[in-house]
Amino acid sequence: MRRLFTGLAAGFLLLGTAACGSSDGSGASDAGAASGGTTTLKVGVIPILDVAPVYLGQKQGFYAKRGLKLQLIPAQGGAAIVPGVVSGQFQFGFSNTTSLLVAQSKKLPVKAVANGVASTAEDGADFAGITVKKGSPLTSPKQLAGKKVAVNTLNNICDTSIRESVRKDGGDASKVEFVEMPFDQMPAALAGGQVDAACTPEPALATVKAAGGKSIASNFFDVSPDLTVAMYFTSQQYAQKNPELVKRFQEATIESLKYADSHPDEVREILTTYTKIPDTLLGRLTLPRWPAEPDRASIERLARLAQQDGLFKQSPDLDKLLP
Repeated sequence: MRRLFTGLAAGFLLLGTAACGSSDGSGASDAGAASGGTTTLKVGVIPILDVAPVYLGQKQGFYAKRGLKLQLIPAQGGAAIVPGVVSGQFQFGFSNTTSLLVAQSKKLPVKAVANGVASTAEDGADFAGITVKKGSPLTSPKQLAGKKVAVNTLNNICDTSIRESVRKDGGDASKVEFVEMPFDQMPAALAGGQVDAACTPEPALATVKAAGGKSIASNFFDVSPDLTVAMYFTSQQYAQKNPELVKRFQEATIESLKYADSHPDEVREILTTYTKIPDTLLGRLTLPRWPAEPDRASIERLARLAQQDGLFKQSPDLDKLLP
């Protein structure tokens, strides 16, 4: 917990400097949009399959028709994006649900505005999994006790869900050793033996499988079949000062989620524009679901697990966090 708090505090100092002290989006405001021009919004994202809808929505003009242009800025994970949004470096961000729950429990002023991505609701056929390399002796989650497991950032949805997979399989979740690294580095780390297993959403999941590796558990499914894995959010200050902009971003994002859900071929194609996935792997990707609304029951379960694992003592206020 101390490491998490220290990391967030350091992130605030660094990102606050980068934002030159701004907390209202550096000019991206309703006042600027009132002139009839296009408002550019900086959005912190992670270069994974999950965020394909906003790239598609930008391409299809869903944001432009509402007077918005997105500047999509990649980051390693939601835990890094949260301080960027709160400090004003980003107007909006994409974060796994656990990181938002932790932030809300710390009274950080975050507000979800749109759903992000959800589990496929199919065990063994989800868009993310706990993967091991070809020939690994590991065949089930309980064997991860005492092993090194890669996650993109510590104290996020990956380690929370992996612990639940281990518990459900009868293992000791407290003995899993988590190692932090970007998703796109995980396949090589697995192959080279730096870690024993990894939390891999697409396209890292397809990359590991193409090298002969396999998934030993659907960790998101193990939390809840309909798990809301991530959401788009802003700061409470920005939402209060710019309600019309937030509404337009929300509407465009919901339209983008629906479009992505019904155009899988275009999802695969857009992925090549912001990740390093080879064209040969596109057909092997397992696509997630992109519902228009978050699943509150799954978020409540995720919050209970995070509290059980010591990520926070005081339960987050979901009424204040959720759209």
